Amino acid sequence: MNRWTTGQVAKQWNISVRTLRYYDQIGLLKPSEKEDNGRRYYSEDDLFTLEKITLLKSLALPLEEIQNVLDKLSYRDILTAHHNHLQEQLSLLQTHISNTTSLIHMIDLEGSLSWERVSHLVQNAQASAKKWTDYFEEEERAFLQQALPNLSHNDRMTQQYVSLLRRIEWCVQQAILPESDEGYNIASELMALSNETFGGDEDLMDKFWEVRKRPAEESGLYPVSEEVLEFVERSIAYVEERKNIKELR
Repeated sequence: MNRWTTGQVAKQWNISVRTLRYYDQIGLLKPSEKEDNGRRYYSEDDLFTLEKITLLKSLALPLEEIQNVLDKLSYRDILTAHHNHLQEQLSLLQTHISNTTSLIHMIDLEGSLSWERVSHLVQNAQASAKKWTDYFEEEERAFLQQALPNLSHNDRMTQQYVSLLRRIEWCVQQAILPESDEGYNIASELMALSNETFGGDEDLMDKFWEVRKRPAEESGLYPVSEEVLEFVERSIAYVEERKNIKELR
């Protein structure tokens, strides 16, 4: 039968000898064998018990509570509890990653951030992200949730929309008209990207644009200034006008 000394167990589990002796002292984990010279040996069953203790400690349970439930829970029960705990931690980590990515995109767009903007994102991101969906039917909603860019993502399409929005804001700041070459180029790229996003469904595109123009408090979408929205509409109208002129020639 295999057996392990206190030192071997301490090294294998990365736990101090003092901790093992304390577990022995309080009766939480007593080695199965003790020789006359005081040398202690742990069995395979002892190591499973130690693993159960370690997993329960990771759930932030105090030793007193661990001692009360240790014999009542199977190894599978404890593994399941640990698995659920890790899933919760993973979900929390993914939320933090998404929020951080959103903040990076916001800094790229705005140059700087107020604490109010940061606090609003961290506290209300999940709730606000769902508001705009109320304006769409179930099938439309499912499609848009997959297709639309998301500031918490770093995919190609989101990066392209961010880049276009920065260019539009620069034009607004520099008083460059939507009916300019730059406005034409921006609108052409935006129209092509929107066509890709919405799969060529112009009705759905128009419907979303109407939601996009609503106040951010109502839509839950990233707030865009009225000047930017006006630039987009005028520059797209300019592109359409030039196309019509070409077709008439």
